[in-house]
Amino acid sequence: MDKIQLADKVFVKSIDAETIEAAIDKIGAQISSDLKTETPLFIGVLNGAFMFASELLKRFEHPCNVSFVKLRSYDGLTSNKKPKELIGLNTDLKGRSVVIIEDIVDTGITISNIIEKIKEQEPKSIAVATLFFKPGVFNKKVNIDYIGIPIPDDFIVGFGMDYRELGRNLKEIYTIK
Repeated sequence: MDKIQLADKVFVKSIDAETIEAAIDKIGAQISSDLKTETPLFIGVLNGAFMFASELLKRFEHPCNVSFVKLRSYDGLTSNKKPKELIGLNTDLKGRSVVIIEDIVDTGITISNIIEKIKEQEPKSIAVATLFFKPGVFNKKVNIDYIGIPIPDDFIVGFGMDYRELGRNLKEIYTIK
């Protein structure tokens, strides 16, 4: 499908499944190489990162632990200034190597908030892996260690990301028309 309708909006296909898979392959290989002597804790940020987390973890070639946090930073098309924590992290992070798995990093508000909370638990290291990155609107002093695909500041759905809870199941990325 080159064009889809979700609720009251029309979206057009902008990134195919093969491009997404190649980006995840690259990130998986980088993290596997960088953390081959560690047993990292991967923290997926729900709901949007569930598909990326699943695919990325299949590509990590060493022992690891997995957990999830759930935050909401969008209402429809509008980004909240401060993400709302819905489900917290219940794992001890002291001395651990942590990799945060995000679906998309745009302004950096959400990822900055997560990093602040994680730092309170004194991990050994914190890395961020994001499938999509919007460099044009990113405005935080946070290091994004693993970037899959840089994109313009467009609203996208698919591969875990939604519009009004629709479109998460799409294997391609669609941009609002």
